[in-house]
Amino acid sequence: MDAAAFENEIDDGKRFKFGRNWSFFLRSVNEERIAIAKQALQQMLGVQSLVGRSFLDIGSGSGLSSLAAHLLGARVHSFDYDPQSVACTEELKTRYAQSTGTPWTVERGSALDRDYLGSLGTFDVVYSWGVLHHTGKMWDALENAASRVGPQGSLFIAIYNDQGWVSDYWKLVKKAYNTGRLGAGLMVAAHLPYPFGAALAYRFVTGRLREGRRGMTYWYDLLDWLGGLPFEVASAEEISSFFSSRGFTLKRSKVTTRSGCSEFVFSRTD
Repeated sequence: MDAAAFENEIDDGKRFKFGRNWSFFLRSVNEERIAIAKQALQQMLGVQSLVGRSFLDIGSGSGLSSLAAHLLGARVHSFDYDPQSVACTEELKTRYAQSTGTPWTVERGSALDRDYLGSLGTFDVVYSWGVLHHTGKMWDALENAASRVGPQGSLFIAIYNDQGWVSDYWKLVKKAYNTGRLGAGLMVAAHLPYPFGAALAYRFVTGRLREGRRGMTYWYDLLDWLGGLPFEVASAEEISSFFSSRGFTLKRSKVTTRSGCSEFVFSRTD
């Protein structure tokens, strides 16, 4: 991994500062958000516990999902390409990890580095939520993630839904956001009223303003969406076909018909 290349991508407006966004999000992490994150893993994986299982978090971001897996009993290996995201994961580990002796490793790594991934071995659960479409080479990253799933293991991923011209529009928005503070401010101002304003109003009325999926917050999800570069998309059919041809069976999915991520849990059957 080339630290200079990473910084150059940010300076050139080709990469969003995901780690910086997560560092602000950590201020709002509490027991309630952790419980939501644990429940999200339990529901999609169809388990109550991960005791005795190994868990690879590709692109750990804030570290919240890694923490949830750890608290469910898994042996966790977390990595992220963004140094600030690595620091965020380390921070949550320091704050909340249980002293059970169950290993939890946190380090910097790339989903596109086959040698690095190969050095990790295989895992019972490979998890990557909303990450692999931000690598710049999504299909390579998906291939690499699949290679780390052990026999009868599970792969839990979330990938941006392909909406055709709508997705093309959002890519332009993301490019504008990453031109600098002015671009970011303009994109937030332009998009906060609609379509995000309706969701914001609904959450306010129902008392769920601070609640988000998997324990996230509405505001930092919004910034992640508006700024998230690199940006690629895929249809549910493309994702299912890709993994079916590689010896996986779809076990569970939540497919969106709008902007955002579709979630998939596959099981290795070969």
